[in-house]
Amino acid sequence: MREFIVEADGGSRGNPGPAGYGSVVRDAATGETLAERAEYIGVATNNVAEYRGLIAGLRAARELDPDAPVHVRMDSKLVIEQMSGRWKIKHPDMKPLAAEAASVHPPGRVTYEWIPREQNKHADRLANEAMDAGKRGERWQPSASRAGLDLPAPSGPPGDATAGAARARAALAESRAARPETRDEAVRQHGTGVRQPQDAARPSAAPAPHPAGASGQPHPAEKPRADVRAARTVAAGSAPASGNPASAPSPAVSAPAVSAPGWSSAPDLGAPATLVLLRHGETPLTPQKRFSGSGGTDPSLSDIGREQAERVAAALARRGTIQHVVTSPLARARQTAGIVAARLGLEVTVEDGLRETDFGAWEGLTFGEVRERHPDDLNAWLASPEAAPTGGGESFAETAVRIAAARDKLVAAYAGRTVLLVTHVTPIKTLVRLALGAPPESLFRMELSAASLSVVAYYADGNASVRLFNDTSHLR
Repeated sequence: MREFIVEADGGSRGNPGPAGYGSVVRDAATGETLAERAEYIGVATNNVAEYRGLIAGLRAARELDPDAPVHVRMDSKLVIEQMSGRWKIKHPDMKPLAAEAASVHPPGRVTYEWIPREQNKHADRLANEAMDAGKRGERWQPSASRAGLDLPAPSGPPGDATAGAARARAALAESRAARPETRDEAVRQHGTGVRQPQDAARPSAAPAPHPAGASGQPHPAEKPRADVRAARTVAAGSAPASGNPASAPSPAVSAPAVSAPGWSSAPDLGAPATLVLLRHGETPLTPQKRFSGSGGTDPSLSDIGREQAERVAAALARRGTIQHVVTSPLARARQTAGIVAARLGLEVTVEDGLRETDFGAWEGLTFGEVRERHPDDLNAWLASPEAAPTGGGESFAETAVRIAAARDKLVAAYAGRTVLLVTHVTPIKTLVRLALGAPPESLFRMELSAASLSVVAYYADGNASVRLFNDTSHLR
């Protein structure tokens, strides 16, 4: 009986980032390559791309012979174990992909085997070819020398899947008639790309003092741990020395880099540690723009805040990129994290370092009320990150040391993974400011809406890059 081997792989340059898959169908008896599939699928995660590669390979094998048994070989432990039934599929976005893969062939027709990455080079190469083609704005095309066919380049829009597949099948049939010895080789099957909505940064309001900011010490090329030293330097009142890029455990970006929405990465160095920063939903104090830190009444979410959390949970579930959820210990953040985690099927970890700044005697007051009651202290606070709020509050320099230390801990713990941090205005501004290498005065020039999202990716060479959304309109 005829038997096929399917080798499949997928990759994402950013995780999530520009993604593609590659699949190879071989004759199990001879090892001959019978078909290749590859496609750029837009912005997606590694796991989504791997599943898409599996599905494409299974479909290609079915086109060759719907009755032949199939043995799948992949270097994705997750996909192999889940499709073998040994691991439970928890992520809501993985379940439909796994179900689609299982539906291509009858039950029991497909077996699965994990292989080391070096044994999956053919599929990996095809996936990278597809991503390279996508970067150029082109479709992946099988090499004529590999395919043994002179297939015409597909025409029409990228989404014209039916027409593209029909043209490829017609070309293959014509080639078979001319060369009967040719088998089913490398015919491109087009499909619908997995694309995420385009997110745009919301224009900031005119620079104005705001009850929450961030601090630390900038140098865009310094590795994360250097920011702790830099933040302490600011707290000590001296200018930091510029650091040189250095290696760290998390994956990195290096030349040649590939452009991606918001950051770049190099696939040979792996994925960065990606921190998705979510400000908690509204509390009763939020619309009034009152100081609300870690030393106040610890307010809960309002009805609007809970609705915002539900919307962002739905949006993150659609994106399918979050692997862990970490939250500040304060009630409004924990409640937001709980709503999101429940939707994603994940557990919540509490990190004390993500708490908001302690605003001392200013807790619960508006900016105008503080100006009225403590004008000298407020002016000093606006002028220097070392100045603390009245009544023993926490300075932004002190906050920066705490946030940078928490960041280093999280980057080390979640290297190469995507983690949602549910936190507050000051911690988010701190992380963004440190990543951008912006001066302390930038703290009062950032605006963060309730339930807004930002992303900071940390690379092994010490660089960090920022992607800003800061708008809840895309979550509706």
